[in-house]
Amino acid sequence: MVLEFNENGHTVSAGGITVELFAKEFALLRFLYRNRGRAFSREQLLDSVWPLEYPVERTVDDHIYRLRKKLGLIGDITISTVRGFGYCLTVREQATGIDASPSAQDVELREKMREVFVKYHQYGQGKSMLALARQQDVLGYELDPFYSVYVHFVQGDLEWLLSGGDPPGSERTYWLLLFFMFAGEPKDSLNYCERVLAGRLLPPSQHRELEILNILDLYALTGAPEKALERLKLTRRVIAEPGYENFDTPVSTAEMFVHLIKGTPNGEMQRMAEAIEALLKAKPFLREIGSYNLIKGLWMLRKNERRRGEALLDEGFGVLDLSGFVPIRLLGLYHITHFCRQFAFKGREAVLRKYEALFVEEQARCGLPGLMDRIEAALNDCLKTERQG
Repeated sequence: MVLEFNENGHTVSAGGITVELFAKEFALLRFLYRNRGRAFSREQLLDSVWPLEYPVERTVDDHIYRLRKKLGLIGDITISTVRGFGYCLTVREQATGIDASPSAQDVELREKMREVFVKYHQYGQGKSMLALARQQDVLGYELDPFYSVYVHFVQGDLEWLLSGGDPPGSERTYWLLLFFMFAGEPKDSLNYCERVLAGRLLPPSQHRELEILNILDLYALTGAPEKALERLKLTRRVIAEPGYENFDTPVSTAEMFVHLIKGTPNGEMQRMAEAIEALLKAKPFLREIGSYNLIKGLWMLRKNERRRGEALLDEGFGVLDLSGFVPIRLLGLYHITHFCRQFAFKGREAVLRKYEALFVEEQARCGLPGLMDRIEAALNDCLKTERQG
């Protein structure tokens, strides 16, 4: 049993299970784990984990109590009370020669679990995907290679995407490029996207998605909505092919955003809204519901219906919170802030301040500001490798 510590999110993982901790819980567990097998008094723990602070010994007891409850999901980790002295962490090693999860070798089970992930992905249930992935060791199955990477994207685990695991470089480039798009200036993001597409640096499915969907927003936000509408002709042809059945709603929502930026009259916007609502009635996927509410909310702001617009924005974020997709929340805030910077409407300054603050908070939550230089360096390395090749 090996614990993996992620300092950015104060999480600890083992056997496919990830537990979220508070900062001092994280520091205390890391200290005990590094010194597993050794007993420490409460005073020693206070000196090591709370230096230059003045908590009481009861503070240690409270933190140990909470750690024991949270670590119950992982198992094999025990924090024992040493009577009259303090605490000691021990790790139970697996018996040699015994396979604790023989079902992990079952090909049929592996495929069935993959089908479950596909369904959760389709319905936009990111939290369900993460919960299932964290129980991989307990449930005894092997996670599909694609989803073993994708769950890190869903939860905004940028540190892992930059340096962890072993996804191919081209696949890693796609996930990092999307996060760069959610934080960088639209012109810079568009430049990277066009160069990556021109060099055909991505796996075929990711190349296609960037080409027909992700890039549409950037054309609109860089003052070229007509170019986005021209690209939509290709998009519509592609999603009419087998395998793209669930692209109708996100593509229609992206098209509505392009028309919003273009200044399309309200009558045409209403027609698009009704068409999307019909799609959502047939396929009530969380990501798509949340994203559509955000775009509709921006449309209401453009119509100077601030109260209704903000209500839709708040409702949209509530749905996206339920979905658990960190990147989609970032994209929504990206849409709102750039829209508010470009268009005048009643109460714009107050709306912009509110959502800029949320955008900063959401970026900080996944460590994006401090990692942008590394993300850009990784993208440049990818492009450099292509030129050298």
